[in-house]
Amino acid sequence: MTGVVVPFPVPAPRPTPVPQEVAAPTAPAFTHRDGLRYGALAAPLAFAALPLYVNLPAHHAREFGLPLAALGALLLAVRAADALVDPWLGRWADRWLSHSRTRSLQAATAGALTLAGGFVALFLPPWREGAALWAWTAASLALTCFGYSLLGVLHQAWGTRLGGDAGQRARVAGWREGLALAGVLAASVLVSAAGPGLAAAVLAIALVLALALLARAPLPAARPLASSLPWQAPWRDAAFRGLLGVYLVNGLASAVPATLVLFFIRDRLQAPALEPLFLGLYFAAAALAVPLWLRAVARWGLVRSWALGMALSVTAFAWAAALGAGDTVGFALVCAASGLALGADLTVPAALLTGVVQRAGHAGTGDGSYSGWWTLATKLNLALAAGLALPALQALGYRPGANDPTALQALTLAYCAGPCVLKLAAGALLWRWARHHGERNP
Repeated sequence: MTGVVVPFPVPAPRPTPVPQEVAAPTAPAFTHRDGLRYGALAAPLAFAALPLYVNLPAHHAREFGLPLAALGALLLAVRAADALVDPWLGRWADRWLSHSRTRSLQAATAGALTLAGGFVALFLPPWREGAALWAWTAASLALTCFGYSLLGVLHQAWGTRLGGDAGQRARVAGWREGLALAGVLAASVLVSAAGPGLAAAVLAIALVLALALLARAPLPAARPLASSLPWQAPWRDAAFRGLLGVYLVNGLASAVPATLVLFFIRDRLQAPALEPLFLGLYFAAAALAVPLWLRAVARWGLVRSWALGMALSVTAFAWAAALGAGDTVGFALVCAASGLALGADLTVPAALLTGVVQRAGHAGTGDGSYSGWWTLATKLNLALAAGLALPALQALGYRPGANDPTALQALTLAYCAGPCVLKLAAGALLWRWARHHGERNP
């Protein structure tokens, strides 16, 4: 993937002035070559994440007959447990990054081996039914998630440590997330068209190439830590708590449709053959939108750009609620619009997080601790989406392959209405955070 998040702004006193960013004046320029070397690892991470979070529920329900409620409970339990490891991994990432580049790369290699091995075991189980299948699925999912977490937290902390002003921070995030979208695009085609076996081979090759590029990526000079930043230190910062609240609510709004999209395409639209096209269009639009959002940041600032992305997402999913069987052109437009909005979600939040770390005085020493909690929030969103949406759909009478109008209406409401409500709540939280903790010229 927490505290209680109030979804609507409440009156509060005017904020006290915040200090200027610490690392921005001295951060070295971040070139296109730097962006490729640093961001490359995001591609195989995203390549693994798509089948892990999007294809897995539908794949195991269809291929092995696992019931949605039980599968959702398993995904919630494993992902929630995995998320709790992230703050601990964040502290270790600070140590690795502060020790040496070699130590950081050794940790990344260990994570890559764990991720690749777990991925193969998860999608190619030796058993196809019974308790053995459940045990194998739980163990291999835990292994895959741990490898993904180790790599993801370290990579996020590495990028946060690069620092810079708002524009440079957005470029760092843009390169990482833009290359992540390239990985997602590849996965959306290969996993659906060629199956998990070929996908596992491509993942292994991509991890090797990405680690070779990361070895030459920029990294500020190591600064040995007198002591690790306490795991709870980020929570003492009101700006971090507020931003994480926005990120949680907004992330859940994105995770719910990601969990349900294949069911919506197959049963509501009756267009299973177009799954690769829809997913590819969605992620291609997001990738093409990243440079546009970087320009938006330069013109309107980070906060206003993110709010615009939220508004576009609400518009897209409200439109999707009116679609039915055969409305493939309409859904293609929804995919393009929501993909465009996704570009803001991928580019802006991480840049705002780096600014919070800088103003807290923890740049270069506590980046991993902040990144660990940030990654935990991402995991919790995905876990809650699976653990709540799937059982709720089953309770409302929906089953994969259903054509009952009541069941399909329940699927539509879960896929469209829920995300709209959550996005509006996230926008309200963002407005409140910007008033009290936002950067100058946010």
